[in-house]
Amino acid sequence: MKRHLRLAAGAVFLLLCATQAFAELPTLIPRDVLFGNPEKAGPQISPDGKMLAYLAPDNGVLNVWVRTVGQQDDRVVTSDKKRGVRIYFWQQDSKHILYLQDEGGNENWHVYQTDLATKETRDLTPFEKVQARIVAVDPKFPDVILIGINNRDPRLHDVHRVDLKSGKTEMIVENKDGMESFAVDNNLQVRAAKKVLPDGSTEIFVRDDDKSPWRSFQKWGPDEVVNGGIAGFSPDNKKLWLISSVDANTGRLVEVDIATGKQAVVAEDKQYDVGGAMAHPTRRTLEAVRFVRARSEWQVIDKAIKADFDALRKVRDGDFNVTSRDDADKTWLVSYVMDNGPAYYYTYDRPSKKATLLFSNRPALEKYTLARMRPVSFQARDGMTIHGYLTLPVGVPEKNLPMVLNVHGGPWGRDTWGLSSEAQWLANRGYAVFQVNFRASTGYGKAYLNAGDRQWGAKMHDDLIDAKNWAIKQGYADPKKVAIYGGSYGGYATLVGLAFTPEEFAAGVDIVGPSNLNTLLKSIPPYWGPIKAVFTKRMGDTEEFLNSRSPLFKADKITKPLLIAQGANDPRVNIKESDQIVEAMRKANKPVEYIVFTDEGHGFARPANRLFFYAKAEEFLAKYLGGRFEPAGEIKGHAGEIR
Repeated sequence: MKRHLRLAAGAVFLLLCATQAFAELPTLIPRDVLFGNPEKAGPQISPDGKMLAYLAPDNGVLNVWVRTVGQQDDRVVTSDKKRGVRIYFWQQDSKHILYLQDEGGNENWHVYQTDLATKETRDLTPFEKVQARIVAVDPKFPDVILIGINNRDPRLHDVHRVDLKSGKTEMIVENKDGMESFAVDNNLQVRAAKKVLPDGSTEIFVRDDDKSPWRSFQKWGPDEVVNGGIAGFSPDNKKLWLISSVDANTGRLVEVDIATGKQAVVAEDKQYDVGGAMAHPTRRTLEAVRFVRARSEWQVIDKAIKADFDALRKVRDGDFNVTSRDDADKTWLVSYVMDNGPAYYYTYDRPSKKATLLFSNRPALEKYTLARMRPVSFQARDGMTIHGYLTLPVGVPEKNLPMVLNVHGGPWGRDTWGLSSEAQWLANRGYAVFQVNFRASTGYGKAYLNAGDRQWGAKMHDDLIDAKNWAIKQGYADPKKVAIYGGSYGGYATLVGLAFTPEEFAAGVDIVGPSNLNTLLKSIPPYWGPIKAVFTKRMGDTEEFLNSRSPLFKADKITKPLLIAQGANDPRVNIKESDQIVEAMRKANKPVEYIVFTDEGHGFARPANRLFFYAKAEEFLAKYLGGRFEPAGEIKGHAGEIR
């Protein structure tokens, strides 16, 4: 009892110190406002334009709700009781909802169908220890969905045709050749496929129809952008749209004639990869291409939508995306991403060019003062320009601040401009937040990507140290109060930061990060087999080399406090990755705190678990960096175990 009293007294003392030091900061934003369930999110218009669906909590769990357009007859239709629905879409008949769900974060996704009238739900993929992937749906085939299922061979997904009325499943493509993914034409025929070869290169295959044999169409070397691939078919099915960096530095959208191989560039940027495309829902004509530069920007291809995009740009100051549209193409649902506010969703009536606010996903955020996210760049020690985003606290001088280096996962991904709940949380607590798109991040072309090859724990880590030193040199960061924080690859970077460069950081927070690159590669899911060559090409291919880049073997060098959080069911980064470094540190009498969430996987989906983690992380950072924090209080229903 006395120990608990001492801990409580210590927490109160920390809170008082933080309150005095950051008296000019805006009101403390409660964690549940940032990390609890959104009030409403992800709206989608039904194909017939008569119904609106969206995600909202039901008894604390995200589920799909629907209402009739123009009415207030909102009702919940799905009945998930655990993790919450996060991925859903309308069935073409506008009478059913289809959604994906796994069990405890194991990523063995099943596809479920819910009848709006009866609320009855059935599993369209009722197989044990199997992962289902959506391959395609098509408005012209309203009663059919194509799903990839690895029930024949856990390493490979075969394509199945599922009858949405009877539930009958029929294999239509047996994946004998180790294809990573498949693509369908506009007649719902599987006519293109992508394969990763043993050296990490890519081969695109096509066929004339679903009865014809596959033939090689294009081969790309192993140094091309990792986000390249098949984007779709032209409306007449005679040309294939590809995102390719062949003969260029960046991923371009190209159109290739399937019969002749003649190629034309549709859209490109010399510095940034294509980040997405928009096509008409029924005609399948290409309408616009997106580039994620410092912010997201659209290039209009079809002049028929130019007036619409011009109108949407005037609605509010945010980056917009057309997230859903009816088959008549009269009603669009449009989201706006802000850096200092919640996401806003609008209905947009094309005939009148009028946008009407539906809702924001977190209206409670609107009463708080949020920080701005600033795109920045700096020179790394080898002269390479590195990009990122800096978020500084509101209300205090922008100098000599405690700072958190928040490292993204992947590593073949990137941070983007917009509301980051973690960045706002940390800035609100008094920290500068630096999100660095270190070399190997995607979106900046293949030279930027390839500069990270075999550089885990080396030049990729140097970029993070250089980012920290740049922020210190600019006067933003206190050199004695910088923590490193991240999930997945960001968790690995945290372990590297504390083990390889123990004097650079004051503390670290690792979320589901690998500690031994050899055991990581040995434990990845079997269905990652077709892309394993990418890992060995980008990370390294010998046990000795990977050991040299593994923090586990330098755990005894760690001197600064470390918090580790792990999902027990994580299929990507097995719990052994965290267990083994915790064990090594404790044997060496090193400072480590360890939390395991028994019902989570690669990240924390359940709100109670998120709130428990962020409460612990917030108090941890306050203890070692001096920021303010919200007392944890009682968090009901979490599955976090202190080990």
